[in-house]
Amino acid sequence: MSAHAVNPWVAVAYLVAGICFILALRGLSSPATSRRGNRYGMIGMAIAVATTLLTHQIASLPEIVAAIAIGGGIGFVIARKIQMTAMPQLVAAFHSLVGLAAVLVAVAAFLNPEAFGILGADGNILSVSRIEMALGAAIGAITFSGSVIAFAKLNGNMSGAPILLPARHVINLGTLVVILALTALFAHSGQAGPGENPMFWGIVGLSFAIGFLLIIPIGGADMPVVVSMLNSYSGWAAAAMGFTLHNTAMIVTGALVGSSGAILSYIMCKAMNRSFISVIAGGFGAEAGAGGGAAQTDRPWKRGSAEDAAFLMKEAENVIIIPGYGMAVAQAQHVVREMADQLKKHGVSVKYAIHPVAGRMPGHMNVLLAEANVPYDEVFELEDINGEFAQCDVAFIIGANDVVNPAARTDKSSPIYGMPVFDVEKAKTIFFIKRSMGGQGYAGVDNDVFYMDQTMMLLADAKKMVEDIVKALAD
Repeated sequence: MSAHAVNPWVAVAYLVAGICFILALRGLSSPATSRRGNRYGMIGMAIAVATTLLTHQIASLPEIVAAIAIGGGIGFVIARKIQMTAMPQLVAAFHSLVGLAAVLVAVAAFLNPEAFGILGADGNILSVSRIEMALGAAIGAITFSGSVIAFAKLNGNMSGAPILLPARHVINLGTLVVILALTALFAHSGQAGPGENPMFWGIVGLSFAIGFLLIIPIGGADMPVVVSMLNSYSGWAAAAMGFTLHNTAMIVTGALVGSSGAILSYIMCKAMNRSFISVIAGGFGAEAGAGGGAAQTDRPWKRGSAEDAAFLMKEAENVIIIPGYGMAVAQAQHVVREMADQLKKHGVSVKYAIHPVAGRMPGHMNVLLAEANVPYDEVFELEDINGEFAQCDVAFIIGANDVVNPAARTDKSSPIYGMPVFDVEKAKTIFFIKRSMGGQGYAGVDNDVFYMDQTMMLLADAKKMVEDIVKALAD
């Protein structure tokens, strides 16, 4: 069946798929509708893939179906087994695969342009196709190598601290200029066949390098924005390859992913008081010599117990719970909800305060709380609840550090300086759960809240400590 004979129906099918993708993004904007959004996304992708397979000449349909089955099976197994704590690095790994796929498609088009229908009358690759090919390969390579670094940082394979290269901004800018110059030369070169134009391989190689260079200087505290930014890059890479493949669905889907990821990155940059341009340039949130404060565990601090926490929270009028990555690591979200239910039985008002960059990816804490069936009307964003800490009886911090660190407002040498944080120090009583006084959070900075008069440190595994508090509340 030729694509030309059914072209109107193909356009309609791709339009329906595009609408499903838009509805998916709309659904993913809220935890309450996220499941429905995922279903729309799956339906749209099924329509797009089926339409492509049915209306295009396929070299070997059985091989493609087998590849889809293998890839889908692997994805299904990973999705079933993955822990929520590992979800951020899984997302980064998936982004890397999207980027690598874009590079491979570009390489295939470069080596066999006739199969892609991009040869001109003179036997050379069309200039516009060369531009599409170069941009897709460049963005895909940046996405791949950048995502690999993000995965390594999130997974603990390399330090989450910024790795600051000398003259990194000059190196990055120079590399990007060379990539753009090679793209322009490649687009206007006379020969673009396999092995006849080394400029294409130069674009690919430099793009892999710049992906590493852009992400290495970024510290762990800024990883949520990195994940969002790489998501945007993967979308633009897919859109560029959609032009090369003459596939409307890829163009529409890639543009939606790219634009939504860029918008989310911008929103998160505002939430962190970061420059969006600095995000694109790489190395944001990290300046040479920014020590962020050394560990100060020799300062006096007070240790509390589960019984102390249960007694004071039971007597409180209102409690604000601030979850962080430590809650995800301990898988404590379900028992935290049980604690909140016990407190509400004692007439205590309970709210959850979610920082835009808590965890290791956008919406990480919202997903965990939704998994534990925490009511959506009890979950509040930073700007909606930060003013309530001055009237708060108890601020209960579980596994968070950077998002409650006042150094973000006061210490210009801190790597988190300028990031809006919760005003937990205004609460009458603070309970801070962490494993030990030796850890200073993902950004590697100490926290003055540990040593405040109204703070009690609850040093233990988060899940075990909250379980003990729940038992004490029930007694």
